[in-house]
Amino acid sequence: QVQLAESGGGLVQPGGSLRLSCTVSGSMFSINAMGWYRQAPGKEREMVARIITSGSTEYADSVKGRFTISRGDTKMTVYLQMNSLKPEDTAVYYCNVVGYSMNFRSFDSWGQGTQVTVSG
Repeated sequence: QVQLAESGGGLVQPGGSLRLSCTVSGSMFSINAMGWYRQAPGKEREMVARIITSGSTEYADSVKGRFTISRGDTKMTVYLQMNSLKPEDTAVYYCNVVGYSMNFRSFDSWGQGTQVTVSG
């Protein structure tokens, strides 16, 4: 079973920075994509940034140039560096990992979410 552990959320002033981390554990055959999504109160969950096996990245237009997604050396950890934060970035941020289990079944796992609040 794949498990995700997120960390790094918190309260920051506008213009500040935060770094989110998500570590994947468990037995799996492969990871195809890792990403960060967010959900603000009263809004639908939206993709913030994704990175696929090749290393290619994708960003929401609202965060381009401010956020950077990356992986750790073992590719079992994904980071989201968030700079120049704005109040509209306030949301619960969720880590997402997509891949195949050891019996070659696809999985789509989510972290528990970490609150990011931009205020001050």
